[in-house]
Amino acid sequence: MEAVTSIEGKAYPFGLKNIDTDVIIPAEWLKTITRTGLGKGAFEALRKDPDNLFDSPAYAGAPILIAGDNFGCGSSREHAAWALADLGIKAVIAPSFSDIFSGNAFKNGILTVVLPQEAVDRLLEVAKTDPIHIDLETQTVTTPYQDRFQFDIDAFRKHCLQNGLDEVGLTLAMDDKISAYESRAKSAWPWQAGAVT
Repeated sequence: MEAVTSIEGKAYPFGLKNIDTDVIIPAEWLKTITRTGLGKGAFEALRKDPDNLFDSPAYAGAPILIAGDNFGCGSSREHAAWALADLGIKAVIAPSFSDIFSGNAFKNGILTVVLPQEAVDRLLEVAKTDPIHIDLETQTVTTPYQDRFQFDIDAFRKHCLQNGLDEVGLTLAMDDKISAYESRAKSAWPWQAGAVT
């Protein structure tokens, strides 16, 4: 997983409330076992409108999505996070998120930022013309207009994102301790290691 320290750039001024995971990535896209290629199916129903945000040249490559309340509700499909990541989104800002979506996003290196509705409304306006900056270290979202919004994040999630640690990375970081335990276990319980006594 790629480390996240700061994210800056254009933001999709989306703002719709109660966007469920079926809107983020429709069920017909769930047949894949890879994380790549799902960006094409992200927000598929909304992208049928030729004037949609996600295909607009003005927001091409935007790493931030500004959403409405209760973003990611619905099913627990991890494909929703995969689709956003494949679309190039590294952070989603909203007044609230589904817990399951927020967890899936975190495990896939996507920062979810919870801000009050007034702050989200301001960012939706700024995003129409200017970039937005998110600094994970200081836990702030700023704009070129001196707007500064503080957000909370779980310390463990912050540590993992800053260090690019997913569940596999966390396990590999403990390699010395795991190896030491395995060595002690072989001596203490040789039959578990297949030794004949």
